[in-house]
Amino acid sequence: MNATGPAGFAAVSVASLLVLVLLQAATFAIGRRIGRYNVVDVSWGLGFVLVAVVAATVGGGDVMRRVLLVLLVAVWGLRLSWHMHAKSRGRGEDPRYEELLARSAGSRTAVVIRKIFLTQGAAQWFVSLPLQLSAVLGATHGPGVAVLGLGAAVWVVGFVFEAVGDSQLERFKAEPANRGRVMDVGLWAWTRHPNYFGDACVWWGLWLVAASVWPGPLTIASPVLMTYFLVYATGARLLEKSMSQRPGYAEYQARTGFFVPRPPRPS
Repeated sequence: MNATGPAGFAAVSVASLLVLVLLQAATFAIGRRIGRYNVVDVSWGLGFVLVAVVAATVGGGDVMRRVLLVLLVAVWGLRLSWHMHAKSRGRGEDPRYEELLARSAGSRTAVVIRKIFLTQGAAQWFVSLPLQLSAVLGATHGPGVAVLGLGAAVWVVGFVFEAVGDSQLERFKAEPANRGRVMDVGLWAWTRHPNYFGDACVWWGLWLVAASVWPGPLTIASPVLMTYFLVYATGARLLEKSMSQRPGYAEYQARTGFFVPRPPRPS
């Protein structure tokens, strides 16, 4: 039977944690077999899709909002997982993970499990708390309907920025004439990280959908943490360090917004 209230949230949360543990265990086994652990990036979006489905199945909250969140998360997560699969297919280990393993003492397997797979699983569980809580809450009424609509609109903006940004970068890199050049056209002329900006908007949009009914707003730490990841921990700032030595990148930084889009400045 679908559940609501505190007991329902506990059931959804435990079920979400369980499915993420199983996913990360399976991803670790695949990574060990193929000899590279960047396969964990493929399971990032997929993990949220599984949580959304589990939450909608176990939770007994408003049906419309449960279905809406499953659809939004599935469209975003499956596209991202496929993109990461295509991006890493036929390539070696991600330099980030090579560096992590090189500077970590102790058993390689223990380091991989603790610092890559457990860390990602915990982050997936925490960031998905808005999905988990929303699944056990009642229908959205009154001003909350406007909040839900705003959330869906922010999600659309985020998805477009992320998907279009990834597609533009992929096409740019496929052109031999662009080798060694800085991508500075399309959405990349407005922000140096349209994909990360879009990802942040997706999660703020999902949070707004969950926040359309009380106590959904209390899960605000989840999109805050995701934004921190995207800007500082594993996203834009980290990428800028590796790009800073590329010819022309300083000029690109001077004329293009860092994260939030803005009209490009004259060269």
